[in-house]
Amino acid sequence: MHAPNAAPIHAPLLILLALSANRKPMHRFPDHLLQGHANFMAGRYARERDRIRDLAEQGQNPTTMIIACCDSRSAPETIFDAGPGELFVLRNVANLVPTYQPDAGQHGTSAAIEFAVKALHIANIVVMGHGRCGGIKAALNPDSAPLDAGDFIGKWMSMLGDVPEQVGQNALMTPAERQTALERISIRSSIRNLRTFPYVAELEASGKVAVHGAWFDISTGELWIMDADTGDFIRPTI
Repeated sequence: MHAPNAAPIHAPLLILLALSANRKPMHRFPDHLLQGHANFMAGRYARERDRIRDLAEQGQNPTTMIIACCDSRSAPETIFDAGPGELFVLRNVANLVPTYQPDAGQHGTSAAIEFAVKALHIANIVVMGHGRCGGIKAALNPDSAPLDAGDFIGKWMSMLGDVPEQVGQNALMTPAERQTALERISIRSSIRNLRTFPYVAELEASGKVAVHGAWFDISTGELWIMDADTGDFIRPTI
């Protein structure tokens, strides 16, 4: 029986109460992230407090945009030893850039490029691929990867067209060679697509924006840059 003057409990509320009673405790935020933040506050933040506060108040003013893969082993800020505010970084699967298609739906990659060029007035755009890229491996081995044409990654990697099939059919190359070849070809493809953005092409032609290609070898830490004239990847000298 209900207590005097108490409102009856409706069925939907009873269901919510039952679910709440059976709900598992909230997952704890990862300890290694909390410890990493504590290290950041005690280390880098303490050393660069004034600079970081200036960035917060005055906004960012990076001169270089890096379009990189979201692979956890190829973080641009680590590779280029960059501090807060120095790089504008865009990361996606296999560091791909779509062609300029403002009416083709929502494109996070295209939006980031537009913001970097039009709002931040970036002077350099670097498309950086890397060795052992999972997205490139999936494109080369669509049957063995746990993906299909209906998955997000399958559709995303289809941006490369039939190039993965052409590279994959080269029996004179080893699997590792085919992987590296497609990783570097995809960088050239992304640069070609990047130049379909009218404001990128215009600013590059006027010398206000420079477009670069780079490939990072995870196992050795080596950086290879794309020669602007030949398209070959070479080891830079400082």
